[in-house]
Amino acid sequence: MSDSIEIISWNVNGIRAVANKEALQWIDDRGTDILCLQEIKAQKEQIPNNLFEKEFTEVIINSGERKGYSGTATFSMLQSHYSSTCNDIDTKYEGRIIETHYGDIVLFNVYFPNGQKDEERLAYKMKFYDDFLAYCEKLKDEGKSIIVCGDVNTAHREIDLKNPKANAKTSGFLPIEREWIDKFLDHGYIDTFRYVHGDKTDAYSWWSYRSNARVKNIGWRIDYFFISEDLAENLEDAFILDYIEGSDHCPVGIKIVF
Repeated sequence: MSDSIEIISWNVNGIRAVANKEALQWIDDRGTDILCLQEIKAQKEQIPNNLFEKEFTEVIINSGERKGYSGTATFSMLQSHYSSTCNDIDTKYEGRIIETHYGDIVLFNVYFPNGQKDEERLAYKMKFYDDFLAYCEKLKDEGKSIIVCGDVNTAHREIDLKNPKANAKTSGFLPIEREWIDKFLDHGYIDTFRYVHGDKTDAYSWWSYRSNARVKNIGWRIDYFFISEDLAENLEDAFILDYIEGSDHCPVGIKIVF
């Protein structure tokens, strides 16, 4: 493959709610090749058929065991030759990962755990992070190139959220969580948005529903596209579609040559 493709990732915070708002119909007007959704909160049979008119070649749903919670979905114009839900990492079967292989390129659509509930949940989040990195490294050792997209549930740097000092002790911006992103990047991965846009500020992908946070742009950048360094020359663009509403997150995306 040597075509430029667009991949978009969006935490929809409920795919049925998004369908009711007709908030995914913009996909019909774009040339998106792969659409990765997180937090669909629906079983496969509950996925509305009126999300958009576009017909994708392959649709993979990972709903997880707990109904109305978590879940991921990948819609692709490309046919993968292998896919997995990575239950060795997603050990609670929450529907958090869809892994798809396209030749030597592996795409991960991931809804990483939130660590805010309690110390136990934070520990689970960190183990999930570490197990995920170990698996990516195994695939790289096998000669694979890696693309990771989704809701990482952590803002990496102070410029990745509006109020870093006020959130210094909040899960999602704890030193241990931010250090994992450092470690991930140190293992040979690129934060595509920063690679393209440098230290651009006020660029966020999630806003609280409280206090008109989105209108005031009091947000966090917690949705990412990471790529392995060998794909750097293939990357054409990385972007945040902050004008698209329908969730407390907005879509993020890349254009990359496969």
